[in-house]
Amino acid sequence: MASAGLSGAFRRFVSKSAKLRRMNERFWTDRIRTSSRTGPFLAAVTPLSLLIYDRLTHFASVRALESAEEVLEQADYLYSCGETQKLHQLLVNHKDSDEAEFLWRLARASRDLALLSSISAEEKNRLTYEAFDFAKRALEKNESSFAAHKWFAICLSDVGDYEGIKVKIGNSYIIREHLERAVDLNPKDATSIHILGYWCFAFAELPWYQRRVAAVIFASPPTATYEEALAFFLRAEEVDPNFYSKNLLMLGRTYLMLRDVQQAALWLKRARDCPAVTEEDKQVHKEALELLKKLNG
Repeated sequence: MASAGLSGAFRRFVSKSAKLRRMNERFWTDRIRTSSRTGPFLAAVTPLSLLIYDRLTHFASVRALESAEEVLEQADYLYSCGETQKLHQLLVNHKDSDEAEFLWRLARASRDLALLSSISAEEKNRLTYEAFDFAKRALEKNESSFAAHKWFAICLSDVGDYEGIKVKIGNSYIIREHLERAVDLNPKDATSIHILGYWCFAFAELPWYQRRVAAVIFASPPTATYEEALAFFLRAEEVDPNFYSKNLLMLGRTYLMLRDVQQAALWLKRARDCPAVTEEDKQVHKEALELLKKLNG
């Protein structure tokens, strides 16, 4: 998807260069027409000037494209290393970008920064809404970006945590719609499949009082089962084994809810033994240990 976004950027750069060349041609023509004294000289240097300008604008276009690719490569490297703060600092310089490839990464970086334990509650609130704004803009810029749909769904869910149970449940239909769209666009994206599983798990374990609220507010409140959640988690693992520590944890938790202790222990051990790179990985490790202790107790 990155290549599609960047090819779009390249087309815009080419279009802009062509427009500048046309403006430059008009500029030189007007100068020749309005200055008879310098006209012969300008007429002589115009072809050379246009050629030089053409080469410079072409170089600037290609260089800008290379710079965009370099920033995205650096961003993805920092993300893979769990360098959340450095990643956010890098990408925030591109917060006014019109490229979905920058914007959805900014949404992800802002959200990851909000999840850090060192972030204050006030800053977490601000970053959560900032992430949603970036995700929304990414989707507006490229409706065909699976990542834009995915991060829009994730960030919309986060915003619901601040706006009450009615809004959160109401948004759940929209969230699932965008997750399914993300999977349609990229069936190999294990993260989108995982989040669909998490969506099912959340509604399968919805407390009775929230179910009552949902039934009062909505004619057909969202429902799901642990079996549905399990199918998504297993599918995500099949697409990309060990891609995400939380998927391993959720497999363990789902098997626990289905009373399959043997399978639960198997997946919880895998979650426990998964390298803790990010803050979330550390929380997963902690929760897996606690659940295993309860099983062994």
